[in-house]
Amino acid sequence: MSGAKLSTGSKGPGGGKKAAGRPHRGGKTKSQASSRQRTGRPSHRGASFDASALEGAKFIEVSNVALLLDAGLESPASEVNRLTPVPLSTETNHPAPATPAASPAPAEGSHAESLSRTAIASALGVAPEDIASFSLVKRSVDARKKSNVHFNATYAVRLAQGVVYDALSPARGVNVRAYDPPAPLTIPDLRSLATSSDGRIVVAGTGPAGLFCALFLAEAGLRPLVVERGAAVDERTAAIESFDAGGPLDAAANVQFGEGGAGTFSDGKLTTGTKSPHIRHVLEAFVQAGAPDEILWQAKPHIGTDKLPAVVKSIRERIISAGGEVRFLTRLADIELSGGAVCSAVLEDSRTGAREAVKASRVIVACGHSARDVFELARDRGFALERKPFSMGVRIEHPQTLINRAQYGAAAKHTALGAADYKMAVRVPARANGIRTDATSENATRGVYTFCMCPGGEVVAAASEEGGVVVNGMSRFARDGENSNSALLADVRPDDLPGDDVMEGVRLQREVERAAFELACRNGGAPYAAPAQTVGDFLAGATSSSGQPEGRQPSDTVAAASEARCRTVVPGSHRRVGAPESHSRLVVRPSYPRGVVWCDLRECLPEFICDALAQGLPLLDAKLHGFADPGAVLTGPETRSSSPIRMVRGQNFQARLASDLPDSDEEPATRVYPCGEGAGYAGGIMSAAVDGLRVAEAIAAEFSSR
Repeated sequence: MSGAKLSTGSKGPGGGKKAAGRPHRGGKTKSQASSRQRTGRPSHRGASFDASALEGAKFIEVSNVALLLDAGLESPASEVNRLTPVPLSTETNHPAPATPAASPAPAEGSHAESLSRTAIASALGVAPEDIASFSLVKRSVDARKKSNVHFNATYAVRLAQGVVYDALSPARGVNVRAYDPPAPLTIPDLRSLATSSDGRIVVAGTGPAGLFCALFLAEAGLRPLVVERGAAVDERTAAIESFDAGGPLDAAANVQFGEGGAGTFSDGKLTTGTKSPHIRHVLEAFVQAGAPDEILWQAKPHIGTDKLPAVVKSIRERIISAGGEVRFLTRLADIELSGGAVCSAVLEDSRTGAREAVKASRVIVACGHSARDVFELARDRGFALERKPFSMGVRIEHPQTLINRAQYGAAAKHTALGAADYKMAVRVPARANGIRTDATSENATRGVYTFCMCPGGEVVAAASEEGGVVVNGMSRFARDGENSNSALLADVRPDDLPGDDVMEGVRLQREVERAAFELACRNGGAPYAAPAQTVGDFLAGATSSSGQPEGRQPSDTVAAASEARCRTVVPGSHRRVGAPESHSRLVVRPSYPRGVVWCDLRECLPEFICDALAQGLPLLDAKLHGFADPGAVLTGPETRSSSPIRMVRGQNFQARLASDLPDSDEEPATRVYPCGEGAGYAGGIMSAAVDGLRVAEAIAAEFSSR
C-alpha cells in the first residue's frame, strides 16, 4: 500500500514467477499509453535495461519519471508514513532506517497517489497494480517545453509480490537501479579522550559552518565553547525590525551578525554545486530542527527567512543539551599562539568591550566574511591570507508574475508550481577604464551572473557598519511576495585591485558601501536609504526621475532626517518606471525597507562593474525574456556575496602561517581551523554547513588517533 511504510514481501520484490496477466517486456496497458501521451513521455521503450543489475535489491530507484503537475497539489508527506530523520547521531544509538530515506507517497487512494502510481508504472512498463509501494526521493520542475511543463521525479519503488525485475521495460530516458539509501552520519564517542587539561575547543561564529561544526563536536562529547559576536536570534530579529522601520543600526545585531549568520535573513536556499554525502545529513538535521520535511525531496530546497530563526534556535539548544556552551555578544578578539600553535582565545564582550582569555586547544574560525576585523587579526597574528575572486553588483527586482510567465508560459498559474526562479550566467568582454582588455589575455572576459535569486521575496537592508549601505535578498517559505529579486553581479578578480595588500578587496567593498550611503543622502534620501535606478535608465546612462528634490544633504537633526525620509521612495509605493522613454509597461514597487532614492548607480559602483553589468543585461534577457525590461529596478550595492579573502589551510584543515615555506609538504600544526564562507571555503548555507562538518570530522579524527 502506497500510504503505508515500505516493506518487503516474504519472497521479496523481483522474486517468484511472472503473475498471470502481468505485462511482459515491452507490454503496454491503456493507462500507460494515455499517461505517456499526457506527460510527453516517448511511447517507445529504452533498449539498454539490464535487469540482472537489480538482483537482490529490495527497492529500486526509478528516476526521470514524468509527472503531471496535478500530482503536486497534495503534499507527498503523511503522518502515517513519516520517516524519522537520522541527523548527526551515532549509528549505535540511532540505526539507519530499513526503509528508503525518502518522503512517503501521497495518501492512498488520493488523486495525487493515483497520478504518481500511474506515472511510475508507465515509466517502468508495467501495470499500476504491479507497484506495491513507492516513496518520493527527488522532484523538480521540467519547463524546457512551455507547452508541456511537468514534474520530473525520482522514486524508491517496491514491486508487488510475484513481479520480477525482468518484467520491467523502462521508457527511454528512465533510469532504474538498485536503491541505495543514504547512510547516517557516524559520530564517534570521544568523551573519554577529552580531558580538562586540553583547554576548550572554541568555535567562533554561529553561521551554518559554526553551528554544524559545533553540533558534531558536542555530540561527540567534546563540549565546544561557541561564541557569536552578534545577538541571539530573537534579540537580533527585534533589532532588524527596528532598523527596517527607520531606527539606528545595531552593529552587534543586524542582517550580517547574530545567531544563524547572514543566511538566517535570506531565502534559506539549500542548493549547492558541491557533491558530498553530508548534504543529506545537513538536510536531515534541519528537518529535525523544525524545517519543512519537503526539503528532503525538493530539487531546490529552501526554508525561508520566516522559519529559519526557529530552526537555528533549535540547533543551538541541541548543542547545549549535548554539553556545548553558547555565548552571544562575544567577539573573537585575538588568538594567542605558543610555539606556532594556539594556546588561548581572547574573547570580548560586544557591548562593554571587556575581555577574557580562555585556554584553548583549538579554535575554529567560522566568523563569516562580514567580520572584517577577523581578517586583520589573522594577518597581524601571522596567518597566511590570500586574495580570492569575489563579486559585486546590485539587486534586480521584477514582478514575480513576469518571472512565472517567462519560465512556465501558460502553466504559470498552476498552483502546484509556486513562484518560479532562475539562475543565469554569461561572459562579456572585460574592460578597464573603458578600454577592452586584450582579447588574447586570460582575463579577456568577465563573468556576469545572477545569484541567490529570491522568488516572491524582498530586498533587505544588510548594512553592518555605520555609514554604509549594503543590500541582500530574502524570501519567506511561501515565496508569495509581489516581487522577485536576485543579485546581479560581475566578477572582481585579484588583478582588478591595486597593489598587493591582501585587504584591498575589503577596502573596495567598504568604499562602495560608503559611496552608496553618501549618494542616496546627497540626492535627498534619509540615512541608509539605498540608491536605485531602472534598467532602462542604467543602460541609457540617465538618472531615473522620481520628482524628488535633488542635491540636498540632510542634516543630523531628527527633523531633517524625518523630512528626508518623506522624500525617499518608500517600499511598496507604485511608480511606473521608464514609461514614456522606454515604452515599458512594467510596474515595480521597490521593496528595500529603508526606501530607495533614484540615482545614477555609476556614481557608487566601480566603472568596470557597471560596464560588465550593462553588457550582460541584454545577454541575460536573451535567456529569460523580460529580464532586462527597462522598467525593472536595480538597487545597490550588493557587495557581500562572497569573501574577498581566503585564510589558507592545509589538507588537515589547519591554518597555515605566512612564515611556512610555500613548497613545503609538511601539514600545518596551528590548531586553528578556517571554516566556511568567511574563510573562503564555501559559498552558501549548504556548502558552509558541509565544510563545518568536514572540519569537525578532522578534529574528531585527531582525538581518535590519540
